[in-house]
Amino acid sequence: MEVAIVTVGDELLAGDTENTNATWLCARLSERGVAVERVTTVPDRVADVARVVNEYRAAYDAVVVTGGLGPTHDDLTMEGVAAAVGRDVVEHAEALTWLTEEGGYAADDLAEGTTHLPRGARFLPNEVGVAPGAVVEGVYVLPGVPAEMEAMFELVAEEFSGDPTFTEVVETPEPESGLVDRIAAVRETFDVTVGSYPGETVRLKVTARDAETAAAAAEWLRERVESV
Repeated sequence: MEVAIVTVGDELLAGDTENTNATWLCARLSERGVAVERVTTVPDRVADVARVVNEYRAAYDAVVVTGGLGPTHDDLTMEGVAAAVGRDVVEHAEALTWLTEEGGYAADDLAEGTTHLPRGARFLPNEVGVAPGAVVEGVYVLPGVPAEMEAMFELVAEEFSGDPTFTEVVETPEPESGLVDRIAAVRETFDVTVGSYPGETVRLKVTARDAETAAAAAEWLRERVESV
């Protein structure tokens, strides 16, 4: 399964808010064997959300969108997603019922637009907040508040699956540039991918489709690089 992630918010592009949602989603999806092919951040503009979501839903199995949900002036994600799938935004009866019966809100206390979703979308309850999410034509729309997004993702996590992968990490004090030959050699010897992440040491992340191959490739590397 191949997935794209779209995070929405002017505050992300301005650097006012760290985009932890993208990192968290990538990790959770990867754990489930899903290949995350794109992570894109767009501003709070209907046209930008619609354009990117429309492009990605045609290219990938699913699109996960976070941020910009709610009734305020800059919460435009639902409108953008609705435009991408050619639907209008209407009040969703199930969302209203859930918020008044399960969420404990009075209908008169909810701001206009709180329960508006793309027509025909599947409603996703927000168990730790107010703004509901939705699923429509392979697009999963989640809140931007991290705790709300994480809780809502768990409601649909089983809908994301793929071939599991297994990883091993090898650390070495050698410079990254000096490891090129051994990285190439381990990839030729084993059916693995290798990521190289420099820092105080260089972390070599070995990934394979089975645990035995990952372990064998990592051990092969450990025998050929300087140890920490």
